[in-house]
Amino acid sequence: MDHMTRINLTGWDDALTAHNLTPDQINDITGDPYDRWSIARKEIHHATQHVPFIYQRALPDQPEVKAWADSLIAASREQSAGRVTTSVGRHRSLLLLGVTGTGKTHQAYGALRYLAPTGITWRWTATSSADLYAALRPRAGVDSETEFRKYAHAPLLLLDDLGAAKSSEWVEEINFRLVNHRYENQLPTILTSNVLPKELIDRVGDRVSSRLIEMCDRVVIKGGDRRKQAAA
Repeated sequence: MDHMTRINLTGWDDALTAHNLTPDQINDITGDPYDRWSIARKEIHHATQHVPFIYQRALPDQPEVKAWADSLIAASREQSAGRVTTSVGRHRSLLLLGVTGTGKTHQAYGALRYLAPTGITWRWTATSSADLYAALRPRAGVDSETEFRKYAHAPLLLLDDLGAAKSSEWVEEINFRLVNHRYENQLPTILTSNVLPKELIDRVGDRVSSRLIEMCDRVVIKGGDRRKQAAA
């Protein structure tokens, strides 16, 4: 997307209002590709293209999730002080726990949409654990290490459904390498898992769970399966 291009902001009213912004401000074409409005347009465009359709209007309505996102915004601005552009900073991660259907993925994508209009370059990547393992499985014509680095080095990563796959030495190694790299480099990560805190070690192992406990703000989302309730 060209920085001079106005974008369609349908569906972004709530996200803009959350930051006291208006569509006219976002679409203020100054000609400067590095001003906050140009960056906000790019990030909104990226979110519109990459957030799954069902979460296209999601916002974080859990106070702890919004507080984490606000803290990430503040840290990114502080760490980017004096630079031409503001980029995502080093920060604690976010671990969303709860049984299936409680809205963890909604909160996760809601956080990404909430971050988009802030004028910060997020360059986020999102995947599910199942898609991650599929992308990394050895096969002809694919460099698995190059694929791994795409996720391990992402400035901001959303990893959905950690611990859902059947455990194996290979899965455990991928989980450990990914979490350990992001832990050591303080790269903000949003993780969701269907397990409860007391089950975390059994699902992902001691090494991964220990790092997650230290690196993450944990939010347990309670309630029943919203999908089943909606279908009833």
